[in-house]
Amino acid sequence: MSFYEVYQERKNMAFEDVWRSAGASDVENVLEKEELTEEDFLLLLSPAAETLLEKTAERAEAVTARHHGREITLFAPLYLSDHCTNHCVYCSFSHMNEFHRRKLDVEQIAEQGACIAATGVDHLLLLTGDSVKESPVSYIRDAALALRDRFSWIGIEINALKTEEYAQLAEAGVTGLTLYQEVYDESVYRQLHLKGPKRNYRFRLDAPERGCQAGMRSVGIGALLGLNDWRREVFFTGLHARYLQERYPGTAISLSPPRMRPFAGSFQPRSMVGDRELMQAVIAYRLFLPRCGLTLSTREPAWMRDRLVRMGITKMSAGVSTSVGGYAEEEEAGVPQFQISDERSVGEVCGMLRTRGFRPVLRA
Repeated sequence: MSFYEVYQERKNMAFEDVWRSAGASDVENVLEKEELTEEDFLLLLSPAAETLLEKTAERAEAVTARHHGREITLFAPLYLSDHCTNHCVYCSFSHMNEFHRRKLDVEQIAEQGACIAATGVDHLLLLTGDSVKESPVSYIRDAALALRDRFSWIGIEINALKTEEYAQLAEAGVTGLTLYQEVYDESVYRQLHLKGPKRNYRFRLDAPERGCQAGMRSVGIGALLGLNDWRREVFFTGLHARYLQERYPGTAISLSPPRMRPFAGSFQPRSMVGDRELMQAVIAYRLFLPRCGLTLSTREPAWMRDRLVRMGITKMSAGVSTSVGGYAEEEEAGVPQFQISDERSVGEVCGMLRTRGFRPVLRA
């Protein structure tokens, strides 16, 4: 069995009927429970729950403190290559977009890593476009080997791989895998991924499980909010995370709620996700999955990140560049994958966390 069977069983649920009939009292009943069902999760995503955001946020804060304390781990992304063979309509790196593409060599990778390490950040996420030619497994492996003496945690956010390929990277020092399904609705997925290996919905959907099987210590998933109805996408992301938690208890499972940001393309979000809706999604994740990590990127503006910290976030990026070669001043940075909103330095983010009673974790 894979999560694909779970998705098939639930994709035709009467979502709208549940959300339309839900009332405030139904949501308040959910807040009294210690362990939530799928039905409870649906109620937390209902319009009725949006009217109780402050109350649900207080509950989420208490749950987070009990399971995760008041610590926030900081990490930085390092983009290695923007070469990509996929035709994804919502991404700057899409093969359809014409721009000068870049790829760092091992020496440049080490230099970029040194710049990040100098900020004190000890958790690193390596990212590439999807190009077997330009960024094969051997290239990611060499990058990890060049960086593993500087960082205690090295994660990857790259194209979906086979189990044995993930195992090779784990042996080279990669400890975490992040892979967003982008959109769980299979029909919408086909409309957004026109060509390239990423068009294979099932292969990508099962990739996080292959990472667990290969020995990755942590696996992160998510949906890109804006590509489809956000409530359905959050629901299936939550179910996917619970599926992985139950089957791989030795792997730390986390999820992320990224919203669409401006990029080098003309695609417009199909579902606008407002600030209150994002808060509702984060709160619902935390209450449904109390042991799950919750990651928040610099896609969100500073004020929103500051506010969401208390609602369940456990990991944040800081001092970020989303372009290849974006950390070393002498390097010519490439095209950003997306525009960031929070441009604060690592020190500034640490200061914000301390003023709110959280301890920023820079080193493991």
